[in-house]
Amino acid sequence: MGLERGLAEYDLDITRRNIWDDPSAAQFVRDNANGNETVPTVDIDGVIMVNPTARQMLAAMQERTPHLLPADYEAPKPGRAAEVVNRILGG
Repeated sequence: MGLERGLAEYDLDITRRNIWDDPSAAQFVRDNANGNETVPTVDIDGVIMVNPTARQMLAAMQERTPHLLPADYEAPKPGRAAEVVNRILGG
């Protein structure tokens, strides 16, 4: 899974639920993914993200649950495209 690979270096406590074995997990995913069974579907303190990137998930965690991030956590640097957009927008 791409998300897990992207988060591997951060040593986060991740709870996994198998939507094929857990009907309530399957319902949660369908309720938040327009009826689809798209995984991963992630809930970070009420922020629901369907198939997020590691960068998106870490940003949500930094905003909503920073206490769950490692003490030495540093936000990933923006990619080249983000740098260009920020420069164009004056950010």
